[in-house]
Amino acid sequence: MLKKWFRKKEETLLAPLTGKIVEIEQVPDPAFSQKLMGDGVAIDPADGIVVSPVNGEVIQFFHTKHAIGIRSETGLELLIHIGLDTVMMNGEGFVGHVKVGDKVKAGDSLLTFDLALIKEKAASTITPIVITNMDAVQSLEKKSLESVQAGTDSFMVVVAK
Repeated sequence: MLKKWFRKKEETLLAPLTGKIVEIEQVPDPAFSQKLMGDGVAIDPADGIVVSPVNGEVIQFFHTKHAIGIRSETGLELLIHIGLDTVMMNGEGFVGHVKVGDKVKAGDSLLTFDLALIKEKAASTITPIVITNMDAVQSLEKKSLESVQAGTDSFMVVVAK
């Protein structure tokens, strides 16, 4: 009980990838563009490096390594989904650097991927970053940025309930 009472409520998310910002509504996949998975933004990556956007814990890491879930210290649950239709690649071109249960700090390496291979084999390289437990969110501010640097630039500020 006390832990929740003392928990910080505002969370600044750092970019998990370097690249161009894409509004979630512009992602060419209805599960993301219609916010069925949650709200957030997407990044069209410039390289194949994914870092943690927050301090937290890895709560999900798909066996195909195309998506990873993190729970932040404020309780936000984030999904980073590398590219679109990348599940069909069955892990080819992806290298995980963490496992479920690992504690991570903002900027820690989560996974790397072969960007050229995703361009060749997947529907898109666009990578949605969404909050999957929007019921825990009081407010969400997406910063107006054209591009971001992984682990350096903040792209979203969220206030938890």
